[in-house]
Amino acid sequence: MKAIIVDDETRARTLLAKMLKEYCPDVEVVAEGADLPSGVKAIRKWRPDIVFLDIEMPGYSGLELLDFFDEQEVTFEIVFVTAYNNYAIKAFKMSAVDYLLKPVEPGELEQAVERVRKKSAQTRGNNIAPLRENLKEEGMHTIAVPDANSIRFLKLSDILLFKADNTYTEIFFIDGSRLTISRTLKNIEDTLNGVVGFFRCHKSYIVNTGFVTDYVKSDGGYLVMKGNHNIPISPEKAQDLLSHVAFVKR
Repeated sequence: MKAIIVDDETRARTLLAKMLKEYCPDVEVVAEGADLPSGVKAIRKWRPDIVFLDIEMPGYSGLELLDFFDEQEVTFEIVFVTAYNNYAIKAFKMSAVDYLLKPVEPGELEQAVERVRKKSAQTRGNNIAPLRENLKEEGMHTIAVPDANSIRFLKLSDILLFKADNTYTEIFFIDGSRLTISRTLKNIEDTLNGVVGFFRCHKSYIVNTGFVTDYVKSDGGYLVMKGNHNIPISPEKAQDLLSHVAFVKR
């Protein structure tokens, strides 16, 4: 089977390619993409059987791949790869779409490939239509905020965190840019109520849990965010956060 790996981290792509070579020797990685546009080009060129797709990537979410193809064009199976098991997993399960949690376990990789192998070429991609609908039901993907004399529509997948600044809120984006809006953090929290992935970890911060890399217990406790941002968090809030992710216990 022909496979394509789409992940913004070079190390992650290299590791997955090596694992496929070792544990799934009948799978040939014909191309790799460091972002969604390059992945789309590779898919159109190579027409793979299986696409291993990272969810969180700069500029685009892997979930947006579906926006680039009509249903009849999707003749491949998607295996989503994510470091966070609370992100869209409900939609994946409802749609019978496969996913792998990072770090990828060899046994789970073999099982995912085997499930694709058992599908005929005619039935691959048949779960894309229900996935589109289930993702829509998972919640909003944009937020509208005031900006001078206009209203800006921001993709939630681009937002790293919100920081309170008196009666204003500073929005940090994954590309390093920032935006200050004339709304309180409480306004933001109320707007995001029920949206999966955003967590009020401190009186001054709401974080996108998809970009949390570490929880450090020392120095009063803090979260390390992508881009090396250290965000304070109380032990009680940390337990709330850990209760929503798979935690390896002793």
